[in-house]
Amino acid sequence: MKVHYGIENFKPLEKATVTSGTFDGVHFGHQQILSHLRKTAEEDGSETVLITFWPHPRFTLQPEVAKKELKLITNLEEKIDRLKEEGIDHLIVLKFDKKFSQMTSLEFVQEILINKINTTKLVIGYDHRFGRNREGGFDYLKQHQKDFGFEVEEITKQEIEDAAVSSTAIRKAILDDGNVETAEKYLGYHYSFKGKVVSGNRIGRKIGFPTANIELLDSFKLLPKIGVYAVTVDVEGKERKGMMNIGNRPTVTDGILKTIEVNIFDFEGDIYDQEVKVSLIHRIRSEMKFDGVEALIAQLHEDKKAALSVLG
Repeated sequence: MKVHYGIENFKPLEKATVTSGTFDGVHFGHQQILSHLRKTAEEDGSETVLITFWPHPRFTLQPEVAKKELKLITNLEEKIDRLKEEGIDHLIVLKFDKKFSQMTSLEFVQEILINKINTTKLVIGYDHRFGRNREGGFDYLKQHQKDFGFEVEEITKQEIEDAAVSSTAIRKAILDDGNVETAEKYLGYHYSFKGKVVSGNRIGRKIGFPTANIELLDSFKLLPKIGVYAVTVDVEGKERKGMMNIGNRPTVTDGILKTIEVNIFDFEGDIYDQEVKVSLIHRIRSEMKFDGVEALIAQLHEDKKAALSVLG
């Protein structure tokens, strides 16, 4: 898959089958749509093109609301990595800024789909809207496809609804329930996030469970429900087993500041300021307040046993 940042240097293709969308998570519903795109392109020997947008349009159109409420399943790097596995020929990443948001649907069709890409077939959902104030849609495109010089094909209502259900189910499973197995079922892979290892207060080390304190690289990433999880950690080029606590540490702190702490099993290296990737495998339990440090230590030993049982 060739990744093109911006449309300026994209050379028009001989034949292009195109779709567009945010594709956050590139989950099972999205994968069904992309499979449809590939099959459609195979029928006439065209190349597949996916147009996506970054940052997410809501960060530009509703910045204050989005900053507080919008949590994404994937950042741009993760989305690209997932799309590479879907067999798409070209990914075009368009910068969604104020200027782009003012582009009319006709300008988008003429300047991008026709002039820059040479679209011969556009695959679009029945409810997909585009252009300034979301003025363009399937009916408009279908009505004018002869004028535009490309064919418009509809992604079925069922395919669109499957994608919507998957997105909703993934966010609910992770954020509300901590059910990372359900998220994995819809994603087709373990949900993960990346962060930098930062200095903590070293309480874990004092009680025999040293932890890497993780600071998220992306503030908009979706985090799971507070609790203890069995995880794998990509660190120093190797995947290691571990357990993670995300929460307020009520036994050893005042319980106000939310933290992400990972105890990496059988690892003693210095990884401060390094970037790690944490994949969520199973939620072990809710966060608890114990009657002292000894009770906490006893529970951590049980948590480690539970994590190793899951991780194998």
